[in-house]
Amino acid sequence: MTNNRIPLAGVIGSPVSHSLSPRLHTYWLRRHAIAGYYIPMDIAQEDLPTALKTLPMLGFVGINVTIPHKVAVLSLADTVTDRASLIGAANTLTWQKDGRLFADNTDGQGFMDSLRAGAPDWTPDMGPAAVIGAGGAARAVLSALIAANVPSIRLTNRTRTRAEALRAEFGNRIEVFDWVQAGNALDGAALIVNTTSLGMTGKPELRIPLDGLSPGSVVLDLVYSPLETRLLNEAREAGCIAVDGLGMLLHQGAPGFERWFGVRPTVDEETRKVVLRQT
Repeated sequence: MTNNRIPLAGVIGSPVSHSLSPRLHTYWLRRHAIAGYYIPMDIAQEDLPTALKTLPMLGFVGINVTIPHKVAVLSLADTVTDRASLIGAANTLTWQKDGRLFADNTDGQGFMDSLRAGAPDWTPDMGPAAVIGAGGAARAVLSALIAANVPSIRLTNRTRTRAEALRAEFGNRIEVFDWVQAGNALDGAALIVNTTSLGMTGKPELRIPLDGLSPGSVVLDLVYSPLETRLLNEAREAGCIAVDGLGMLLHQGAPGFERWFGVRPTVDEETRKVVLRQT
């Protein structure tokens, strides 16, 4: 953002045409009357090192990163935050004034901000948390819950060995449940988080017993297409507080926007409406 150059940012991935980030950041740029642009870029894996060297020369101040580059960028960055190292992936890159590349992961922060916005009465000491899935999103959620001092976390995944690997990495606060016992993991949990793609449009449904849901528990599904998943629908019917996955997408984008353009955007109902307008 020096020499009167118009600041550029964007999202890289392959594919990237599905990303809602351009709509989100373009709205924030217009809302705050900032002369900048946010551009989606489909970059092949073999072109990633060259792209990261070239983009700042073209005026880019930062980028979001999506599949399949979130892990690879860690080895290409000059500085990696502790939370990005812990999660094992980065989703937000910033070129600093000295030209060095700074890698961070804001998924965990986005998850917590979304949780607190959707369930403001939830506190970490209310009871166990149950996390469904053991992929990259689960890593971000687990790191955020541990940082928030949730005392007990139940983890279940279709492949138990992946869940066991996360327990070995994140510590004994995590208890692993077999997939066939996933329903038991929900029993009495104050917070339930689905980090898998099950229930997403075009994917199989999340078919685990939900009779263990307790009225007043918070159920957060990271899936946002559709917004109302079977899990959230049944959670509402059981008297739970249901939080959809769009909030995490919106909140994880705010820290990067602030770093790149100097303004902290607000995630509000109008922001949701703009992003959902053409989904």
